[in-house]
Amino acid sequence: MRDVGDVQDGDGGPQAAAGAVDEGDREHPAAVASVERRVAEGALGPGAALPPVRRLADGLGVSPGTVATAYKELRQRGIVATRGRGGTVVAQASAVASPSPGGLAGLGLWASPSGVSAGPGAAFAALPGARSHRSTPRLARLEEAVRDWLRPDGVPVEHVTFAHGALDLIGRLLSVELRPGDAVAMEDPGYHHLLDLVTALGLRMVSVAVADEGMRPDALRAALRVGVRAVVCSPRAQNPYGGCFSAARRDALVEILQDEPEVLVVENDHASSVAAAPLWSLTSGGLSRWVHVRTVSKFLGTDLRWAAAACDSVTPARHDGRMLLTSGWVSHLLQETVHGLMTDDGTRAQEAYVLRRETLRKELGGRGIDAHGASGMNLWVPVRDESAVVNGLRSYGWWVAAGARFRLASEPGVRISVAELEPADAVRLASDFAAVLGEGESEATYGG
Repeated sequence: MRDVGDVQDGDGGPQAAAGAVDEGDREHPAAVASVERRVAEGALGPGAALPPVRRLADGLGVSPGTVATAYKELRQRGIVATRGRGGTVVAQASAVASPSPGGLAGLGLWASPSGVSAGPGAAFAALPGARSHRSTPRLARLEEAVRDWLRPDGVPVEHVTFAHGALDLIGRLLSVELRPGDAVAMEDPGYHHLLDLVTALGLRMVSVAVADEGMRPDALRAALRVGVRAVVCSPRAQNPYGGCFSAARRDALVEILQDEPEVLVVENDHASSVAAAPLWSLTSGGLSRWVHVRTVSKFLGTDLRWAAAACDSVTPARHDGRMLLTSGWVSHLLQETVHGLMTDDGTRAQEAYVLRRETLRKELGGRGIDAHGASGMNLWVPVRDESAVVNGLRSYGWWVAAGARFRLASEPGVRISVAELEPADAVRLASDFAAVLGEGESEATYGG
């Protein structure tokens, strides 16, 4: 039995690696299983380096092709990542769960992203009697509440379905609609959990640059030229940049997408009612394949793992058919809770989020620091050196997210989550940010 962890690097020190592989079975499935096991056990943490292909092959007595194939499969499954000259490392957010906590640099300003959550809200009764959940997976009154929620924003509501949160729904849709290796157009910078999810599904990401009005039309057109099968975007409260579609931007994107009727357009309106921006939805543009996703976690509470989606006529059957093979349905008790809170006007938090975001943006701007965040609960600040800024603010007691987790090809930056930032604290944070950047610096990008 040979331990892959004993394979030495160039200076004689042990490389972090995969674990034991039987002498008689060194085909790539065994190497894949070994690495996956070590990641799941926490023996290999995020960023841990695996040995170079040739060195590991020599150490195990197998061909370099066997190791290369194993590494390729691990990359496709989102367990490891390739960093060019930096070699192969365990992914920062691996598709394999580990008991070890992730790095602090990947966290937002606070652990909870939804500062203002509902209290007990409206009371609801226990569900009476038994019912066939599979024949009626959705409560009719919640379906109607969802239609009433979406209809004023111009989203077509003939076909709706539910899931256990936006990521659950988007992941299921992409796994049903696409195959490993297919390309997906993703916002850049974009929501890091979505980027991790797409990687874990074995899909190929194509960067689409965003600005204050959301996806840039020229970047989307370029992505479609390379053959993407799906587009995932946020119409408002884009995370982390904070952009939101204008009417003109929506129209420009729809014009481009209408020429690609087979491309699935997934519109993730995750902040919805608390985005503090009007919805200019792509779904109102007569697209062939589309889904509009909404959740309530940003204003009713993060533990309400529920999402609603309005879809074209084809999508609900595909989504619900796959759900029947797994969880079957969304808990009716959860649906009752969501319905009770959705119809309680006392559980809205939009005003608080707007105040917190705009107060910090004003304070940063007053110190010459450019911050993007036209809607939602985040600000994106361009910087030259993410680590320097993150570590500098940490020394003042602030936790912000390094932009590397959110970026594909875009320029560096940091994300500040303002969900729980009291306006009185914004002055101190802005002052500390300016101190980290250095007094008197007035360029559009910053370093620590």
